[in-house]
Amino acid sequence: MLIGLAQINSTLGDFSGNREKILAFVKRAKDRRCDLVVFPELSLFGYQPMDLLERDTVVEAQLKELKTLASRLPRGITAIIGCVTRVPTGKAPRSSNHGLATKHYFNSAAILEKGKAPRFIHKTLLPNYDVFDEVRHFASATALSKSQNNVVRINGLRVFVTICEDIWEWGSAKNPLRAVPTKGVDLVVNLSGSPFTKEKLKQRKKIWAETTKRFRAPLCYVNLVGAQDEILYDGRSTMVNAKGVPQMEAVAFDEDLVVFDLERENPTRSERGTEVEILRRALVTGIRDFARKTGIDKVHFGLSGGIDSALVACLAVDALGPKAVTAVTLPSRFNDPRSRELAEQLAKNLGIRSINMEIWPAYEVLKETFAKATGASEFGLVDENMQARIRGLLLMAFSNKENSMLLSTGNKSEYAAGYSTLYGDQCGGLAPLGDLLKSDVYRLSRYYNQDTELIPNWIIERPPSAELRPGQTDQDSLPPYDELDEAVTNVIEKRRKPKNSVEEWLLGASYKSEFKRWQAPPILKVSDHAFGRGRRLPIAHRGRF
Repeated sequence: MLIGLAQINSTLGDFSGNREKILAFVKRAKDRRCDLVVFPELSLFGYQPMDLLERDTVVEAQLKELKTLASRLPRGITAIIGCVTRVPTGKAPRSSNHGLATKHYFNSAAILEKGKAPRFIHKTLLPNYDVFDEVRHFASATALSKSQNNVVRINGLRVFVTICEDIWEWGSAKNPLRAVPTKGVDLVVNLSGSPFTKEKLKQRKKIWAETTKRFRAPLCYVNLVGAQDEILYDGRSTMVNAKGVPQMEAVAFDEDLVVFDLERENPTRSERGTEVEILRRALVTGIRDFARKTGIDKVHFGLSGGIDSALVACLAVDALGPKAVTAVTLPSRFNDPRSRELAEQLAKNLGIRSINMEIWPAYEVLKETFAKATGASEFGLVDENMQARIRGLLLMAFSNKENSMLLSTGNKSEYAAGYSTLYGDQCGGLAPLGDLLKSDVYRLSRYYNQDTELIPNWIIERPPSAELRPGQTDQDSLPPYDELDEAVTNVIEKRRKPKNSVEEWLLGASYKSEFKRWQAPPILKVSDHAFGRGRRLPIAHRGRF
């Protein structure tokens, strides 16, 4: 059997567009003589649908496209695609929300072959952790019976069809798929929507090994690629032999069709990107897809002459091209004269538009107005934040004028400490660096400079500063970044008890500033514990231990 692993970038809710993409990949697989082609989880609907599933008309539109897709398949090839299907009448379970809602839908794999009635396999294990909340709307396959028959015959082979989480919980006694006879399977297929994190590939390899060892059969693992809101999908669909050894791997962060000969098990290629290059691709994909899938074609940001905004500039150009990117310099009297020079040099190196907006005249007017009303006279935090908010106001005004999306330039270390100004530098439609430690920012910036000085070296070497008061540096308000990064890793990401003064300080600062993160732009998730959808910390509490 020749198997095609069709790694596609679906757009949530674009059912006709997803249908046409699926048909195009089926044709490519057929042209390459594939007997079976497998697509990712919810490849027709898009993933994650979340509360779109509250709208029956949306689901009906997808079901209509599913019928059209099945009718247009070419003969001589079987396709397995991810889709939403309805729970049969009378079988839909009540939710745990006091019986007020009914779960009408399955997360399904449709097995389609021209001239035959579709067969459906439904997801059994519904994740309800981190960014996942599938139990909110989906019913488990156990709504039909204690265990469905996941083994289907395709071209004479016994194929065990699973969906994402179904193979992640073999150690759990609650997984009904443990009852599947391990000797009755020739091939395991897994339709996946597994988000990217820097550690995820190691976790997947462990799961692949457990699955192939359990069934003594090869695994066809097909994962989504692209981005949906802040969640990134890296693809890297993989064919794993019966011994748990990856044989072929699709590219990271791009659509791909991998064809594998199940009889010969002939490995031909694998993903070779370095860790820092994969991280760069992840962020570029996040910016590109966020813009493309929301209909945005231009972005801008405040280019300060600092390292964070310099990295955002490079990523934005890689994602959208230089013509779609504008850098805005916003100097005050406290800016080092070199800051604007460095910013303009970077803009020139990247070939992007650069404009300048002086903030001091506006600050003086607002300062006078505020002083008359309150009697404030001494320069302090009010004045620093007022400048930052003037910058935010001007950047958002540019959004209105140019129909351009503002990219926020804050990083995770700053966000964790609350070192950002609400409605100032935290403004924006997307925060590409919001899950990067400061050390990650430096690592990526140096990576961009590995062949040529794209980012002026002084931007990388200079002490970081918001330049809101004379001689200011970040370290006036924060611990050294190497210590802060370690504290963020231990206290925020790993949720460990503080073990030193820096970690104790960070925990308190983080609790005090939680209200800011609730109002932050969507943050591209690249770690196992990011700020955003998967982190649900309360604002008002006293659990400060």
